[in-house]
Amino acid sequence: MSGAPQPVISNFIRSIIDADLASGKHNRIVTRFPPEPNGYLHIGHAKSICLNFGLAQDYHGKCNLRFDDTNPEKESEEYAQSIQDDVRWLGFQWDGEVHWASDYFEQLYQFAIELINKGLAYVDDLTPEQMREYRGTLTQAGKNSPNRERNVAENLDLFMRMKSGEFADGSMVLRAKIDMASPNMNMRDPAIYRIRRAHHIRTGDKWCIYPMYDYTHCISDALEGITHSLCTLEFEDHRPLYDWVLDNIVIPCHPRQYEFSRLELHYTITSKRKLLQLVNEKHVSGWDDPRMPTVSGMRRRGYTAEGIREFARRIGVSKSENIVDMAIMESAVRDDLESRAARVMAVINPLKVSLTNCDGAQAREADFHPNHPEFGKRLVPISKDIFIEAGDFAEVPPSGWKRLTLGGEVRLRHSYVMRCNEAVKDASGQVIELRCSIDHDTLGKSPEGRKVKGVIHWVACEYTLSAEFRLYEQLFTVPEPDADKEKSFLDFINPASLTVVQGWVESCVKDAAPETRYQFERLGYFCTDRREHQPGGKLVFNRTVTLRDSWTKE
Repeated sequence: MSGAPQPVISNFIRSIIDADLASGKHNRIVTRFPPEPNGYLHIGHAKSICLNFGLAQDYHGKCNLRFDDTNPEKESEEYAQSIQDDVRWLGFQWDGEVHWASDYFEQLYQFAIELINKGLAYVDDLTPEQMREYRGTLTQAGKNSPNRERNVAENLDLFMRMKSGEFADGSMVLRAKIDMASPNMNMRDPAIYRIRRAHHIRTGDKWCIYPMYDYTHCISDALEGITHSLCTLEFEDHRPLYDWVLDNIVIPCHPRQYEFSRLELHYTITSKRKLLQLVNEKHVSGWDDPRMPTVSGMRRRGYTAEGIREFARRIGVSKSENIVDMAIMESAVRDDLESRAARVMAVINPLKVSLTNCDGAQAREADFHPNHPEFGKRLVPISKDIFIEAGDFAEVPPSGWKRLTLGGEVRLRHSYVMRCNEAVKDASGQVIELRCSIDHDTLGKSPEGRKVKGVIHWVACEYTLSAEFRLYEQLFTVPEPDADKEKSFLDFINPASLTVVQGWVESCVKDAAPETRYQFERLGYFCTDRREHQPGGKLVFNRTVTLRDSWTKE
């Protein structure tokens, strides 16, 4: 059942938390979700949201939402708002007000002054090219900058002048003074402040120096009292810097960073830069295009928050590589929709059928869901002309065919048994209409003396509504579009990722609100489009997922 409590799957992070609480190291956990507002959230972020907020819920702790807004050129209020909307839609709520790294800009500046006074930070005016040269390589130690031994007074003077706007963008940085011979490149005197004249979405033009992420993040965690700072494995080599900063300033809290594997989903990409490229170059209609792996795209496609949370639960949390088959995602969504989506009939590739003896035929009442009587019922009327799926008729049926053929019978779902008597063709030999008859004694019961194996869906022309159906496939043609070093990921865009067709649907959906989900029998799960669907007007349905796993053939 959707929404039913799921058993907690243990993982190494839960084991750490259990030990910390049992030992008294912490009496309450505090986590955080720290996105940069430079794009929309994607499925990888959803995993992190479910982890950080889920742990806070399970352990009766709290989770902060904190925006890492230290890179003003790429950040916007639109992105910040979309992130908040996505977190809420996924079913979570952060503790208190939204936090921002910019809330701490003054404190971060003062901590930098502290490091300078301790001889642990210096202003450097090497060019970017010189900086790369001095940094060394993975196999060769770096060498000290000529500016590394500047005295405290000179560094303080230069840093304050950087802050006051005296120097050009990029002409100077403040670097942590650690170890240019460290085997960890992140510890080779990393920059912790740079000059950047860019309008900030919250502080405007107050600052022209901005702190770097590694410096900002650990201090923000400490100021918020975070107990377990969870991030993906690419930050494992950054942890020594995280600890170095906190060890060398006077701050009452020292959180611990723990890394888990990032989520990589087959047939998609999760690079925000590349997702933005898809949007800007109009390969997709926007960040919420239903083919995008963004939370807003998945929502528009019809994925449920419960389905995404269940997906996160199924894939778990570990330190091992986490490349996940799309079938796992679709299975989680499908399982959730099975119990929540009303079932109606639609035809997306229509073939007209004339019922030659329809006089006196009756409507039949049908449940919206066989296992949920509380969903109610609707009438399924029949008329002289109906539409069936063209694929449900074959003049020369293959072996094992259980649908319609000349002289054959099928059951019309929720209605009569129907026999095909004649196929009408156009000049090219294409079947354009069937002439059939119904057995009036088969409404709600089996025909006497014979078995009818096939059941097909249909709609009555007189009582049906025209609708647009958007049929989505994967956006890329290969499982790992980023893996080919010789080609662009754009070379693998699937030209058949979206097919738009006009079809017909039962009239009971006429007033369906945007984001209403249905199972169109035998076709799949569909959702009314949250942007373009108009109740009582233009009907637009996005196919969320097929009824069966379509990935096993891959």
